[in-house]
Amino acid sequence: MFSPSGSRSAKALVVLALTALALALAAGANPARAFSVSFAWCQGSPDGSPNFVLNDVPHGTVNLRFAMRDLDKPDFHHGGGTVGYRGQPEVPCDAFASGFIGPTPPPGEVHTYEFSIQALAPDGTVLGATTARRRFPE
Repeated sequence: MFSPSGSRSAKALVVLALTALALALAAGANPARAFSVSFAWCQGSPDGSPNFVLNDVPHGTVNLRFAMRDLDKPDFHHGGGTVGYRGQPEVPCDAFASGFIGPTPPPGEVHTYEFSIQALAPDGTVLGATTARRRFPE
């Protein structure tokens, strides 16, 4: 049987532990939040980037960092690019071409490509992140 004073001590200890945990999480927590992006492959340069449509980009974002990978051949490095963000609803075709290799599956194959996109603050802090996938060729 528990004594009333022991019960209060146990409750106080639990409250103290939960408070400490909450403070530790808050101190190390990244306030990054999800936003959404969709994209469409562009005609023209095979190494030009797609057209991206942006939704709910976090407030304070000044740059968007893109990286693409082939989910069917993850060891192939496609690269990506960084684009300035000033509230525009889209990032147009070929916004980044230098350092980026477009979708290049072997002839006759269809691969799935995934872009990871990060919304960056002026100091480079990640404010939000998302991914978008599409097959090529469609």
